[in-house]
Amino acid sequence: MALPPIYDPETVAPMWQELAAVGVEPLTTPEQVDQLLGARSGSALVIVNSVCGCAAGQARPGVMLALQNSVIPNRYVTVFAGVDRDAVERAREYMTGYPPSSPSIGLFKDGKLVFMLHRSDLQQMNEQQVSGALRKAFDEHCTRPGPSIDPEKFKQILPYRGCGSQIPLMGGR
Repeated sequence: MALPPIYDPETVAPMWQELAAVGVEPLTTPEQVDQLLGARSGSALVIVNSVCGCAAGQARPGVMLALQNSVIPNRYVTVFAGVDRDAVERAREYMTGYPPSSPSIGLFKDGKLVFMLHRSDLQQMNEQQVSGALRKAFDEHCTRPGPSIDPEKFKQILPYRGCGSQIPLMGGR
């Protein structure tokens, strides 16, 4: 049974569109997550996106910067906590050894989790530190030439810095 969204997908759209601007693709179903991580081929960055302030201030901007590295994962995807709930649950099943966390960022190589930034990590980092940690992991585990988008195009992107704490829940909850 599909879990209904907690947050209105249209309201949180700016919080995933900035990731889309650097080539991150949304996964909205458990099947899409299984197709990516079950293939056990290549490297994949999985971002559990969120409406919280540390997603806006550290996680998303840090990922965006990291994807400008000279080496990046083969694929980079996001699932949105509170929106794509079934996809998020499936992604978390692959993030073994870590409690559920929103936001969180996992790097997989051939289907195996090789690097993880948990919410507790992200809360202690700024966007430059997140980017640096991810770039180091990319250099160690990835082979695809980067960046994810043209550097001139990247300069035009303004990250959405809003915290989602004021976003109403679906159905007036």
